[in-house]
Amino acid sequence: MIIASLESYYERAHAAGNLPPLGWMNLPLDYILIINEKGEYVSLMPNFEMDGSKRKRNTAILPAIGKQAIKHTNSGEDPNLLWDNASFVFGLTSEDANEKDIIKSKKRLEHFTNLTNMVFSVTNDAGLMALRKFYSKFQSYLNKIIKSGVTKSDVITFKLNIDSCLLLERPAILEVINNYLESSSETYPGTSMIDGGSEPIALNHYSIKNVRGTSSDGPLVAFNDSAYESYGAKKGAMSPVGNRTMIAYTTALNHLLRNGSEQRFQVGDTSTVFWSDKTNDFENNFATIWGAISSKDDPDKYTNAVKAIFKSVDRGHFNDNDGKIQFYVLGLSPSTARIAVRFWIVGIVSEFAGRIKQHFEYLQIIHSNNVLEYLPLYYLLKNIAVQGESKNIPPNLGGEVMQSILTGRPYPYTLFAAAIRRCKSEQDVSYPRAAIIKAYLNRIHNTEGIKVALDKENSNTAYRLGRLFATLEKIQRDALNIETIREKYYGSASCSPVTVFPTLLKLKNHHVAKLKESSQIYYEKLIGEIMLEVPDNIPANLSLQDQGRFAVGYYHQRQDLFTKKPSNEPGEKP
Repeated sequence: MIIASLESYYERAHAAGNLPPLGWMNLPLDYILIINEKGEYVSLMPNFEMDGSKRKRNTAILPAIGKQAIKHTNSGEDPNLLWDNASFVFGLTSEDANEKDIIKSKKRLEHFTNLTNMVFSVTNDAGLMALRKFYSKFQSYLNKIIKSGVTKSDVITFKLNIDSCLLLERPAILEVINNYLESSSETYPGTSMIDGGSEPIALNHYSIKNVRGTSSDGPLVAFNDSAYESYGAKKGAMSPVGNRTMIAYTTALNHLLRNGSEQRFQVGDTSTVFWSDKTNDFENNFATIWGAISSKDDPDKYTNAVKAIFKSVDRGHFNDNDGKIQFYVLGLSPSTARIAVRFWIVGIVSEFAGRIKQHFEYLQIIHSNNVLEYLPLYYLLKNIAVQGESKNIPPNLGGEVMQSILTGRPYPYTLFAAAIRRCKSEQDVSYPRAAIIKAYLNRIHNTEGIKVALDKENSNTAYRLGRLFATLEKIQRDALNIETIREKYYGSASCSPVTVFPTLLKLKNHHVAKLKESSQIYYEKLIGEIMLEVPDNIPANLSLQDQGRFAVGYYHQRQDLFTKKPSNEPGEKP
């Protein structure tokens, strides 16, 4: 299903002109070597602009022979066709190269010219004739090339000075390249498991790049050890995929994962890509909805994108034909020898849009005016991580949360437990943590048991004790201008309230005595109202879910106490 969907995306993107033909890749190019029809060196034309001290390279569509088009290994002697880095094209080395490196570069140059001569022996195209002449007297131009500033890692291709296209784009050469690419992959005749057709089956799948956390590129499908093989099948024959399909899906996936792609974002340790059957507004805004793409020119881009989802769902925008478009979300993470699929979610646009709206509704909780109205996923995850650092986000959690959002299932218990743990560890119920706890509890019980703001009718003991703790803390602040209760007692109060509240209620009497009479009356009345639903025997322990209710009760009451009140009620702006 994943491979078939990626192949369909390739066909769509190629038809729209966004992806090159099969076997070709859009790759960064540093220089174009220009020669004349006599094979004489004309110039080495830069294919980049300088952005300060950094080089901003333009790209070109180049033929890709297997995975080496993406990345050479240190010992690799596998040249590309009519383009490569300067150690292959010119045999260049670094200034401090030793004898071994010099020999290696000479071999690379030899392999590059041998491949060119072998592949294009079937044509007498004037461009190829000129290139052969250039290499026959190549050494006489080497000093000019070196003085131009080119380094061994710079990517080079060729062009005739009379042409407007690259050498490899000349019609006769292009035909030879495409024929060669089609026959260069290692295949065997067989039946594809994708569509059941008889066709050449790829024995090796191309590498996938730009999956964060990988030390080297790896394939999505690979059987790199005999322990994984059976019934006499080897390598790709264990999972038979047609060669054209293999090239199409790897090209599409590398395109989605490319640097700067607006169809990828990071969810914790998972590189996430998405696409649909055809272009639509939901696909264009999907990454923005998660807070993964921001814009300095439009700081409200994220908020506006979420609001647009709300409006579209409420107005039934996704109930028309666009709403029935199939949508795909794929999460990838590094593994030892191949890329691992962390999650694969398939649905239609209207379903996903409705579930995303529901997710943000579950998260809604009262907050101050100077924070985000809608909490992005990465921000939620950072707020439950130790020290608020993304590297400390629990593995797999980001993907699990995304799956729960897009499928409508309950949020993962790990997310809820981490939010409770950070509240106790830092003695602070922050806006994002309170939102997570509220969303988890309401979603798992499929109720609106916890409201957006302070709920004076909520009789749950844990919720009331949270409210009481916030009130006692505010009394101490008003009386002494300090807040030590939370720092000393929050963890114990939320887990084992009977060990803390008798002491706090005694301290309260001393603090209240320092307040003016109107404040004393207000707070005593508020405490009486809260305690009305608290049993005489304060619970010895609270379950984890009740610890969550305690946290939200504390958060709600604190928000209410720090909101400006009428003149007869103490209060202040948060």
